[in-house]
Order: sequence, then C-alpha cells, then structure tokens
Amino acid sequence: MSALNLVTLAKQEWRLFKMALIFFTRIPMRVDDFEEQDLNRSAKYFPLVGIVVGMVAAAAFGIALFFLPLELAVLASMVATIMLTGAFHEDGLADAVDGLGGSFDKARALTIMQDSRIGSYGAIALVLGLLIKFEALIHISAPLLAGVLVAGHALSRFCALLVIYLQPYVRSEGKSKPLATALSRKELALAAVFGLLPLALLAPKFLLALIPVAIVWFWFSHKLKARLGGYTGDCLGAMQQLTEIAFYLGIVIWSTY
Repeated sequence: MSALNLVTLAKQEWRLFKMALIFFTRIPMRVDDFEEQDLNRSAKYFPLVGIVVGMVAAAAFGIALFFLPLELAVLASMVATIMLTGAFHEDGLADAVDGLGGSFDKARALTIMQDSRIGSYGAIALVLGLLIKFEALIHISAPLLAGVLVAGHALSRFCALLVIYLQPYVRSEGKSKPLATALSRKELALAAVFGLLPLALLAPKFLLALIPVAIVWFWFSHKLKARLGGYTGDCLGAMQQLTEIAFYLGIVIWSTY
C-alpha cells in the first residue's frame, strides 16, 4: 500500500473514531459529510471510546484524591464520566429495565422503552446500579483503581458490541436507535483489541473478573433474546452498565486473594 493510500486510510479511520466520540460523548467535535452508514462503520471504535472515558474517570479520581477522601474521589470520577457521556448508558439502563419490567408483551415493552419518562423499575435500577458501582469502586485500592476504570469502561462497551454481532436489532426507529445494527468479523476483532487490551494494565489474577462479566452477559443476552427477540439501543446501554458493574465486583472479589 502506497504512502498516499495509508494517509487516506488513516484520515478515514480518524473520521470514524471522531464519529463514535460525537455519538457517545459530549466532546465537541465535528464531522463533515455525515452519512448514516458511517455509524455502522464507526462501531468498532466503541471500546476505544471506552478507553477515553476510562482515562477521564481515572484522571478525575487521581486529581480529586489529592484533596478529598477516597469515597469522594470515586464520586468525582463517576460524576466526570456521567458528564462526559451525558448519562447515555445510564439512560439506556433505566429505559430497558422499565420496558422489560413493565410488560411481558414484546410490543408493549418496546413502547415503554421509547417513553422519555422514567418509571419505577427504571428508577430503582438506576439508583441501585450507581450505588453498587460506587460501593464496588471504594473497595478497590487507590493504586489499582485507575487501571480498573480504564479496563472496565473499555470491556463493557465491547460486551455491548457482542450483542450487536450476535443478535438482530428489533426496532427500526425511535430515539434510542443504536450506533450500529451490524458488525463484520474484522470490525469485531478490532473492537476486541480495544476492549480487551486494557486488561493488560492489571495483574493476571484479575482476568478472573471476566467470570462475573460472562455470567451477566449471558444472562442478560438470553433475556433479550427470549423477551424481545433481539436488542434495542437502550438494551445496549443496559448491557454496558451491567457488565461494567460486574467487572468491578469481580475485581473486588479477587482483590481479597
């Protein structure tokens, strides 16, 4: 491949990465000549966006720890990621749980997910999710936490992409249309690199934290397939949140050994 072709390819991929950043974060960036099919092509960078979000969380934690106790530093990191992403995935968790908890009928569940108002199930899921995440993070040692945050955000976003790869999208319109509805094997492989590489920041024993992640992923993926026949954008947000929490819990478990 010529140098010119390499430069062109690099520019194309940078454009796709920027598109993923625009879609999943509040980082002010611009992409010219937007085309909807580019959203599918940029999905492979979802875990890389997770690395960026995790690095922001780690930086916020590190800075806050100079001035505040561990608990408040953890809260600062959580606030930083919520502000950076606009609570995009937390909103998906609340909507998905509202729909799945509000009706066993597929059509009714999908309608509930589209409602911008939060219901009892969604509120409970949101509060418990944030609380469990906070409690898990404050039980992880400060020197370890930065790497855990980067790995957790990247890995959980790769888990959401696995749903896209393995299941069909079940709603063609609505506010929660996902970044992508299809992935090729090559795109999934690249996403796996970004999603799994940050695990190298941790000691080998913490790879066992993947066990609770796998359990949660298979459980929720099966529920989506059984109840909806596939996934929605809200379901992807829910999967990201659930597997992120599961990873932190796994780290807590194996930190005692």
